[in-house]
Amino acid sequence: MPAGGRGGGRLKPSPARRPVAGARLWSPATWGETDRVSHQKEEPIVFADYREFFPYYVAMHSQRLTRRLHFAGTVLGLLLTLAGLITGRRRLLPALPVLGYGFAWPSHWLVEGNNPASFGRPLWSLRGDVEMIAYMITGRDAELTVIARDWLTEHPEHRTGKNWRQPLRLVA
Repeated sequence: MPAGGRGGGRLKPSPARRPVAGARLWSPATWGETDRVSHQKEEPIVFADYREFFPYYVAMHSQRLTRRLHFAGTVLGLLLTLAGLITGRRRLLPALPVLGYGFAWPSHWLVEGNNPASFGRPLWSLRGDVEMIAYMITGRDAELTVIARDWLTEHPEHRTGKNWRQPLRLVA
């Protein structure tokens, strides 16, 4: 067989599977990533209160698909947990966190290109999820898109190639 063919020499990892220099290796979103706006390690943000945190939380859910996956995981998990409480099936009780996080976390890595906000502020993130779902149930999902866009405009260090597109400029 030729030197570079199968069976000869070592296999090189596919370029799509190599981590980006400076990226966190534990996050599936960083594998093969080439479209991040910044590869610098983000400094933790300090929030004075939940009202200050909520726009950040929404910005980490800037894509409609991410919000819909959060909604599906939370509602499905809640329904199964309630079914477990009503029927006495104890094995259904952990459905809320399992399905909620099971839908939510991969959506951050695969859709948004960021890490879940719950890693830094779990209780505020839970409250943010409930508030975000309330917006969605009441038909105010478009407002969430505006909140996310405005926050990311003011904080470019939190933009990724997946959660940021340059806003359209109107030409006079």
